[in-house]
Parts: sequence; structure tokens; C-alpha cells
Amino acid sequence: MSNEYKKNLTNLSDEEIAVTQHAATERPFSGKYDDFYKKGIYVDVTSGEPLFSSAKKYDAGCGWPSFTEPIAKLKEHRDSSFGMERTEVTSKSAGSHLGHVFTDGPLDRGGLRYCINSAALKFIPYEKMDEAGYQDYKKYVEDGDAE
Repeated sequence: MSNEYKKNLTNLSDEEIAVTQHAATERPFSGKYDDFYKKGIYVDVTSGEPLFSSAKKYDAGCGWPSFTEPIAKLKEHRDSSFGMERTEVTSKSAGSHLGHVFTDGPLDRGGLRYCINSAALKFIPYEKMDEAGYQDYKKYVEDGDAE
């Protein structure tokens, strides 16, 4: 992680640091974005990198925010921790641990389920995207198409 992102860590909660920097997982159904369906985008809490659109969010019933696809490709890593074979996803620019991607998502939407920790995300409401500098990403919320 670059020094640019390390300075942002001082503004994060202990849970946000544990999740993004140490691959921790928040308890299911405890995250602020699990049952949250406002219009906007979700960005990396450490770097502000755009990650997911509300247009791609759905209720998977798993206890974590779930998305069918990211705005732009994420980094993927093999994760064999806890006796399981999974695919970890991290943000491209900061390398923040976000969660995992599974192949049990809605088939009519590509079949993937990005199961993401709320603690790794910051939500930018659609009506505040311009002032927050995310105006170029409004199209992902409006029509839902990713890059």
C-alpha cells in the first residue's frame, strides 16, 4: 500500500482497518450496507476508488452486501483460509481486502455474487456524486453497465 493510502487509515475505524488491511470479516447481518438500497456508488473506504453501483446490488440473503459485478475489474486472489477454497477480491489501487466472489449469483445477471464487507465500503449518494468528484460514474448508477 502506498503512503498516499496509509495516511487515510488514520480516519478509519478499528473494524475498517481490520477488514481492509488484515482481511478480517465483519459479522453477518451487522454491516451498515447489508440491508441498504439507496441510489449511488460504493467506493473503497481507504482510497475512494469506485467499486460498485447500486444498480448491481441485490439481496443474496447471506448477511453481507452483494453485487453482481463491480464497476471496474477488481484484483482476485486464491484464498484457502479456514479450510475453504474461495476467491478473495481486493481493490486495484489500494489493495484493500473487500470480500469474496462466488459463482452462486443470479444466473440472469451473470452468475456471480460479490460478497463484500460493509466496513470496506463508503457510500456516495447519487445526488452527491458530482460534488464528490464521481460525476463520470453516474452512468453506472443510471443504466447499470460496467466497464
